[in-house]
Amino acid sequence: MDYADARQRMVDGQLRPNKVSDPRVLDAMRELPRERFLPPSLRARAYTDEDVPLSGGRAMLEPMVLGRLAQLAAVRPGDRALVVCAGTGYGAAVLAHAGARVTALEEDAALATLAREALAACLPAGAVRLEAGRCAEGFAAAAPFDIVLIEGEVPEVPETLSAQLAEGGRLVAVLGRGNRQGSAVLGRRIGCSFTVTPVFDCATPALPAFAPAPGFVF
Repeated sequence: MDYADARQRMVDGQLRPNKVSDPRVLDAMRELPRERFLPPSLRARAYTDEDVPLSGGRAMLEPMVLGRLAQLAAVRPGDRALVVCAGTGYGAAVLAHAGARVTALEEDAALATLAREALAACLPAGAVRLEAGRCAEGFAAAAPFDIVLIEGEVPEVPETLSAQLAEGGRLVAVLGRGNRQGSAVLGRRIGCSFTVTPVFDCATPALPAFAPAPGFVF
């Protein structure tokens, strides 16, 4: 497969027609080898317009959804960004390529191993700081962040994550109930207030790390 041609076709056929217009996001997704962020057996699916299933109930988000979420984050050069449930690192790489200083948080060891190898191959050393830990708790040691990107669907935005935003910071996530009928949202911290605004509908896999604890049945 000609991956460079596939990347250009992804940009022209999936991103631009679906309202992704930020030149930094387009450049990142045109230049980063998305296939390197997948196991070899799945690389042929890297540029399809669908999620690519990974281990542990996870997935690499389809290009259009990831592109629109990255655009919604409105990266400014030097922004401090936290990518939660970073998976194999592609979303973190896109934000870093766009100019952010990225901390990528992942609790699945197998996915983190893939991310570490792909990030080392595709970005300058230190462009993304890969950390292990419980995703729902964020990474307070490096807070506050100008951007928090939750890379998948969650039922709600945990206060632990919104509290790690800097003043004026943006949080981008997909809210839903596990039925693939979610809504991408933009959260902002202004003063002591955190507000969430729906922006567009999208179908995104739910993140197991954010699944509600099972209740008792009597």
